[in-house]
Amino acid sequence: MIAEPGGPTPKHPTTNGLGQPWDPRRPTYKGVDLTIPDPRLTTRNVDINTRTPEDNVVAFVDVNIIDSTGRDAYKGDVLVKGNRITSVGPKLSKETLEGAIVFEGKGRTLMSGMCDAHAHATFINSPTLDDITNLPVEEHVLLSARSARMFLDSGYTMCLGAASAKPRLDLVIRNSIQAGDIPGPRYLANGQEMAPPEGALCEGITTYVRNNEDVVKHVTEFANLGCDAVKFSMSGDEILEELRAEDSTFPDDMVALGTEAAHAKGIRVCSHARSDESVRQCLQYGIDIIYHASFISDATMDALEAQKNRIYVAPALNILYASMLEAEQGRFGFPPSAVEKYKRELDVCIAALIEMKKRGIKVLPGGDYGFAWTPHGAYRDLELFVKLLGYTPMEAILSGTALGGEIMMHPNELGKVQPGYYADLILVNGNPLEDISLLSEPENLDVILINGHVHKDAGAFPKKLADKLTA
Repeated sequence: MIAEPGGPTPKHPTTNGLGQPWDPRRPTYKGVDLTIPDPRLTTRNVDINTRTPEDNVVAFVDVNIIDSTGRDAYKGDVLVKGNRITSVGPKLSKETLEGAIVFEGKGRTLMSGMCDAHAHATFINSPTLDDITNLPVEEHVLLSARSARMFLDSGYTMCLGAASAKPRLDLVIRNSIQAGDIPGPRYLANGQEMAPPEGALCEGITTYVRNNEDVVKHVTEFANLGCDAVKFSMSGDEILEELRAEDSTFPDDMVALGTEAAHAKGIRVCSHARSDESVRQCLQYGIDIIYHASFISDATMDALEAQKNRIYVAPALNILYASMLEAEQGRFGFPPSAVEKYKRELDVCIAALIEMKKRGIKVLPGGDYGFAWTPHGAYRDLELFVKLLGYTPMEAILSGTALGGEIMMHPNELGKVQPGYYADLILVNGNPLEDISLLSEPENLDVILINGHVHKDAGAFPKKLADKLTA
């Protein structure tokens, strides 16, 4: 089923796509309150075995602290013991610092590691999706591990998988990170995206669902494999001539049954949803995470606002921005006609995201990285939030840290510099509140901690206290 875009959505429609009563301001589906998360969802495991000793002590002294609580930045010290932060703010004593690895501030800024909420570790910087799907699995595993490390090298300590190029590949990467076999961020794994055959963005990366039985079957299979989420591809994309972004691809009954099957297994549903109809379907049947949402109408925006405490939007702004720029240069095989298409969607998307910000809807970074023109390591979503959407640098950082902890389902352990939180920290050479672009360049990150383990140490200032005293 491909639903062609029609006229404007009726103001506050009174039925859903199945013809059942629907109140977008007080939304329910089969008696389930859609303004709060489904209580059947289970918190996902984000533990990593970095083999960090319990007596491991790391101290940051006289740093500018962005703690991601909403408080203004302030000067202070931060202490890490084992894999947790134990002290934030007060000056640390000489006795406390004895034997610790000490990083002096020297004008640098300490903040939480960031979150990519639309992560494709298994997309490996190829120019086309076909290149990804045709890659032999042996090479694909190694290159996906490289992508995972690149996230961490760039200060991203949290990633929500947004679809796996092969059915189990996201799982393999997640499990290897958690076991400590490869370096990478805390990662929640997805399966292959699901779509009806006529609605697939690319055959090789898609698990086909032809009817209600198929969608329930495959959702259940991915859940039983251990996936943390599943993904429905519910609209087209401007990269395709025959399946545009405003086309919708998923029948309502399949959306409803697939979402119910996932929630019954305790896992969330993500959706590739650029069209207004597909976004509205997400809201009517309880999908948890919306990717893109470019062509959302005013009426659907009202419905989204009513569910803003439950749902997250990760628009992947960078893929539109980068695609438009590359199309203008005629690179990567983009036809001249692509320029106007991408510019149109980018303009519409920016306007929608600015409105979401005004309404307090949770919008997170994650830019569909892993294509040749959006390579891993070039993560610049927070910079684009400031440049294009009117976010302040602090607002952008909060979207990539505190909201990251929320979407990872560990809001009291991830995404903030607070006592008791995991020691997932980055020391920035400069002040990102003055120049948010510092976070777009990995070379500006002098120190990266994951789970209390020093993953990166630029070597500029850290010393053991004993070395300082004898210098």
